[in-house]
Amino acid sequence: MQDSKLDGNETLTDSFQEFYINFIDQLPGIGLGLLIIILGVLIGIWMGRFFTRRISARTSDPLMSRFLGKAIRFLVIITAIMLALKAAGLGGVATGILTAAGASAVVLGFAFKDIGENFIAGIILAFNRPFDVNDTVEIGENFGKVKALEFRYTKLKTFDGKDVYIPNSDVLTEPVTNYTEDGFYRWSFIIGIAYEDNIDGAKKTVMEALRKDPMVIEDEDHQNFVIEDELATSTVNLKVFFWVDTKDFRMQAMITKGNVVRVVKEALEDNGYYMPADIQEIKLYGGEKEFPVRLAPNTDTSPKNN
Repeated sequence: MQDSKLDGNETLTDSFQEFYINFIDQLPGIGLGLLIIILGVLIGIWMGRFFTRRISARTSDPLMSRFLGKAIRFLVIITAIMLALKAAGLGGVATGILTAAGASAVVLGFAFKDIGENFIAGIILAFNRPFDVNDTVEIGENFGKVKALEFRYTKLKTFDGKDVYIPNSDVLTEPVTNYTEDGFYRWSFIIGIAYEDNIDGAKKTVMEALRKDPMVIEDEDHQNFVIEDELATSTVNLKVFFWVDTKDFRMQAMITKGNVVRVVKEALEDNGYYMPADIQEIKLYGGEKEFPVRLAPNTDTSPKNN
């Protein structure tokens, strides 16, 4: 029994000694591997920044330049890690990682389906997308300014201060409305005039009011106009269409719309056009033939001039 214990201790001691000797022999390789990883990270960061600047200078597209710069950085770092494993004598580990990745591609494909979709969608959006940075867009139910394009998501800043992260696959498949691609947007609003008012005269008054606002745009491609929209209960409704600059859609376009509504309303009033409220009709049913109305007594006790 004692001989068996001695043999076991000797075997354990020999294993530790062998591991120690092998570890000492591999120290130069491990050190070289760590050096390769450090250099790879530094080179990857430098190359990412370098290509970001070069691509940005050639395309003037910060979204694509940042995206490709990050992709190049990660590719260099991953390559450096694989080389470091080989230099450290762990080439089998590197080969095993690649083999396992290939063998489990189907499983990983299902497990990380969404991540893969968003990554591929991000690559597609980097080269072909319907917006640029700081464009005002509407993606699905999200409305705001584009701030960043990452590997997995597109970041929007809404006008009420929220940061919305939309998966790139949704950006690629959802309808995208870009309000600032060409810099123009057409507002519209409805204003009602009395039935006895002259419609053509009212339309002329509205158009003159639009031309007085310097922020309202009118040229060959962007025509402002007024149409008869509806014969409502107590008004003839006119619909006013006018164009504004959308480079700062968040504030200036909305301020311009408010100014136009106010100016049009004041212009119609100044020219004698009446904008009545809805008329309510009261009908009596059954045996009612009279509608009792009681006038409140005059409680005004202020002195009056005779």
